[in-house]
Amino acid sequence: MAIFSLKDKVVAITGAGSGIGKAIAKTFAMQGAIVNVMDLNEPSDADGKFYKTNVSIQAEVDKIIADVVQQHGRIDILVNSAGIAHIGNLENTSEADIDRIYNVNIKGTYNTMHAVMPFMKKQKQGVILNMASVAGTVGIPDRFAYSMSKGAVISMTLSVAKDFIKDGIRCNCISPGRVHTPFVDGFIKTNYPGKEQEMFEKLSKTQPIGRMATPDEIAYLALYLCSDEASFITGTDYPIDGGFIKLNN
Repeated sequence: MAIFSLKDKVVAITGAGSGIGKAIAKTFAMQGAIVNVMDLNEPSDADGKFYKTNVSIQAEVDKIIADVVQQHGRIDILVNSAGIAHIGNLENTSEADIDRIYNVNIKGTYNTMHAVMPFMKKQKQGVILNMASVAGTVGIPDRFAYSMSKGAVISMTLSVAKDFIKDGIRCNCISPGRVHTPFVDGFIKTNYPGKEQEMFEKLSKTQPIGRMATPDEIAYLALYLCSDEASFITGTDYPIDGGFIKLNN
């Protein structure tokens, strides 16, 4: 018997053009899922049908999800991996910064969940997995807006899990620590020019395990939580953080 199989499951994954979302798309496709990639930028090697998507625009998201359902007759799994970051504390975070983070990380997650819910309720089944962060539950310096947004993702996850449990819909979230993605490399290059290697090592060591996670490691947890083997799990935030939350004292 093949465990963690997603054979013929219809999946929509936001932010699947790169990083964690791309790793999830690849892993799910390998397990037999029918993957629909939702991202602003089309990857050269998309693991499934690509939809150019601005998750902050509800009408656009609604149209794409409706198209996925029209094509396949259902939608079984939604993974919200689209997200943006911001550095700054309360004083130096502008209103524009807050709006930008809110529109993608919070409103984008709301938009996709709102779009799939009528279809999942009609099916009497569905799985939603949101990408949160350890920043949503632990104070991290200079991450005011980002932490705010990921705390909201955790709260939305718990609310949806409670409100729709009787409709056969499960909703969980994952809270990664630092993950080595192209975004991290770009972030370090932009903010710490000339000190890239030094900052990479410093950020890696903030995880007690001594390194950043790989996108594939996050994808494997996502696979489990979206599989039938996790059918008893809902309303839960799963840290995957190299000991960051519990051991960093």
